Amino acid sequence: MLTVVKHKFPLINRELSWLYFNERVLQEAADKTVPLIERLRFLAIFSSNLDEFYRVRVATLNRLVDINTKTKSMLGFNPKKILNEIKNIVVKLEKRFDYLYEHEIIKELEAQKIFIINEQQLNVARGEYVRGYFRRAVLPSLVPIMLEDINSSKPFPELKDRHIYFIVKLTFRKKVKHALVEIPTAILSRFLILPENKGLKFIILLDDIIRYCLDDLFFIFEYDTVEAYSIQLTRDAELDLDANISERFVEALMRSLQRRDKGRPMRLLYDNDIPLDTLNYLVSCMKLDSEALIPGGRYHNFKDFIGFPNVGEASLEYPPMPQLRVNNLDLGRSIFSQMAQRDYLVSLPYQSFDYIVHFLREAAMDPKVREISICLYRLAENSSVINALINAAKNGKKVNCLLELKARFDEEANIYWRNQLEEGGVNVNIGIVQYKVHAKICLIARREKRGLVYYANLATGNFNEKTAKLYGDHSLFTVNPLITKDLKRLFRGLEKQTFHRGYKAIIASPLETRQRLYQLIKNEIDVAKSGKKGYMVLKMNSLSDEEIIEKLYEANNAGVTIQLIVRGMCCLVPGQPGFSERITVRSIVDRYLEHARVWIFGNGGNELIYLSSADLMARNIDRRVEVAFPILDERIRCEIRDIINIQLRDNTKAREINQLNNNRYIGGKSRIRHRAQEDTYNYLKYKS
Repeated sequence: MLTVVKHKFPLINRELSWLYFNERVLQEAADKTVPLIERLRFLAIFSSNLDEFYRVRVATLNRLVDINTKTKSMLGFNPKKILNEIKNIVVKLEKRFDYLYEHEIIKELEAQKIFIINEQQLNVARGEYVRGYFRRAVLPSLVPIMLEDINSSKPFPELKDRHIYFIVKLTFRKKVKHALVEIPTAILSRFLILPENKGLKFIILLDDIIRYCLDDLFFIFEYDTVEAYSIQLTRDAELDLDANISERFVEALMRSLQRRDKGRPMRLLYDNDIPLDTLNYLVSCMKLDSEALIPGGRYHNFKDFIGFPNVGEASLEYPPMPQLRVNNLDLGRSIFSQMAQRDYLVSLPYQSFDYIVHFLREAAMDPKVREISICLYRLAENSSVINALINAAKNGKKVNCLLELKARFDEEANIYWRNQLEEGGVNVNIGIVQYKVHAKICLIARREKRGLVYYANLATGNFNEKTAKLYGDHSLFTVNPLITKDLKRLFRGLEKQTFHRGYKAIIASPLETRQRLYQLIKNEIDVAKSGKKGYMVLKMNSLSDEEIIEKLYEANNAGVTIQLIVRGMCCLVPGQPGFSERITVRSIVDRYLEHARVWIFGNGGNELIYLSSADLMARNIDRRVEVAFPILDERIRCEIRDIINIQLRDNTKAREINQLNNNRYIGGKSRIRHRAQEDTYNYLKYKS
């Protein structure tokens, strides 16, 4: 573990902490209690995570290295040294990844009579089947680029970010030619299921189909041998944007997106079996630094394995967990009439996102609804949320949508949605350049006998029906005027690109979250100093803000007990004498992605519970529009507390984050097995 000391308190570097998180994902692939196909998918998630890490975090570090020699003193760490640490860790993780795939998962699939075969393992019949598929479906999509000699003045072709290529080596009488072939995974499935034979199932990858048919591709050349090796380039994906929020901004964003595929190379992942002369040829032609070279296995872009087909028994995947109903919230009745009686909480993915869609659909049709205001960050590909908003506008409602165009890697999709919404009559605000709008809030104004009544939905996760089946989040329905008045004020400010202070119930970034959190932490310090029990339970995706960490250390030293549940990176070091003896940190990685942010403060025996869209990172606290909101309904407060207690009991999928960063599983002394996600499902099932 590398601990960076700054301001005289211990911190773990955020990039290294993130790698320790991705190691927890790799642990799921290694866990033999996880169904086999799911283990393969965890390998895919690990690979996809690592790609994004290089595109964003490593890219940022490389930019810092380039700035000047004062970077180390400004940051408190040497970015060059961190980059070396990253490479050392990544190489070890890639080796573990390759071993798991090649020596464990492949063999266990074979025990299930499922064989992933390569081009060398095809018999005559299967070979004919593959060649027929290649000529019919694959060959029309392939256009090899013949490469020049290493000394040629002709530039090397631009490799697209995260696309898989073959570097092909053709040898004829000791003379070598090279070619580049892009694997067309964007238009063809990565997997071909071959005809079953005597109960045996066979799958071949698109890569190996092309390898098998290289002679069909290079038939015009004379060669003694032809070999193909996978390479994949990961580029800097950070965007350089115009500072004006206007049509010029959208144009600048589109130009930046077009340049993203040509960003600075961050990592060349290459087949470890590639001949040294071919690797040297690539490095020389592409002008790569040695730090960018990462040896890997035969197959890259492993994220495609998320879609690996299960041709075996159903037991090779997680058993289905049918989505549950919310107790006393009836989809067959008006959501508004039910909300008027009490607040409701939807806990995703255990309960259905249909409640949120129903809420918006009803608003679109209800003649009493006058106005809908909503913040959108990431959306599903075929979004029912967008459809409902457009239908509302067509039905004469005033619909105000703040659509964040800068949602990383969703920029292009959100530009598309912006056009669809505007064409449908929705008033679209594309945000504020300096601040991402990350809040997940919706407010509906309805004309009733007593005047305009406001109905709100506030959530920890996106208005996205696809991720709602995979991410653990909470979504609150409320008509509580303390909250709805604050939201009305917040939306009015966003419309004018103005931030407010002094909200009565909600806590909003960028102006108030830091100071309000400091006050809540200080309150627990005061409680502990008075001789009472001061405590906090904080759940989030990431904890990296140094000033918040310092406040937590201060609370620890005042006698406050702190329990943290952090899925991803955690820069706080628990268990350090004089800093964090009373702080424990656990991370839960399981079939669903733990995405909810929950803050619980003891408050002298009268617990305060907030849900939030914000992680405890500087960007969320100071540079984004975020909303944390109090849970005021006692029944819902008890439900959230019960779910958090279930997570604090997990002795199956919870890992301890400690000074060693060894991701040790937390095995309880009790012989009773507690698995938080299964137990949460059963808890909500019993309540429904």
